Amino acid sequence: MNPSLASREIRGILLDIEGTTTPISFVHDVLFSYAREHVRDYLATHFAEAEVKTDVAGLRDEHAVDIEQGLRPPPLIDHTPDSTINSLTKYVHWLIDRDRKSGPLKSLQGRIWKGGYLDGSLKAQVYADVAPALSRWQQAGLTINIFSSGSKLAQQLLFSHTERGDLTKFIDKYFDTTIGAKMDIGSYQRIAAALELAEGEILFVSDSLAELDAARTAGMETRWCLRSVGERSESVPNHQIIRSFDELP
Repeated sequence: MNPSLASREIRGILLDIEGTTTPISFVHDVLFSYAREHVRDYLATHFAEAEVKTDVAGLRDEHAVDIEQGLRPPPLIDHTPDSTINSLTKYVHWLIDRDRKSGPLKSLQGRIWKGGYLDGSLKAQVYADVAPALSRWQQAGLTINIFSSGSKLAQQLLFSHTERGDLTKFIDKYFDTTIGAKMDIGSYQRIAAALELAEGEILFVSDSLAELDAARTAGMETRWCLRSVGERSESVPNHQIIRSFDELP
């Protein structure tokens, strides 16, 4: 049996979400579809709110960059309130279709998902081994943290409305890409500083090799989480493979 994480001088756990704690299909097929279906009505209802105005301003800035880069996004049309909302909706759909790691998009999606979680139409999926592992790590005195491209709000909503109950009682901090990109070495250094831990005291678990490479270069311990049976089974240099959190006692 593997030695406990605490015995290996690990004091903090940092977890990815998509493909690590939560099936990719839930994010892409359920959450993205829900945001796509509800974005127009949400904008029409909440357009005058300050937080939504901030998201929209960010989307407009991003749209301008997309045009400069020749990406040909759907045009933004401001002839009437309806045309503004309709064209913003098309642009949001365009970003979702490209799985764009956009701060304003992720912020807006989080607000849309909040309504779905609160009215019960959304219930987050987590793998069966996640809740027992979170409890086990907390009892061992480890700090448990999340790093995802989704907004902090979206992360908190997901873990507070899972099919296995409210798991936020186990989670200490949430980090999104406002701290830096997930493939940026500096992001992991800044997370370690925020946790007041040395990088080598943190174990980062993700299904993304690029993210793991960045975390390992920053000095963190890593595990490559491969949930699907058909995925490769051999480890790569620096990243031991796990199939379940049960392998992290």
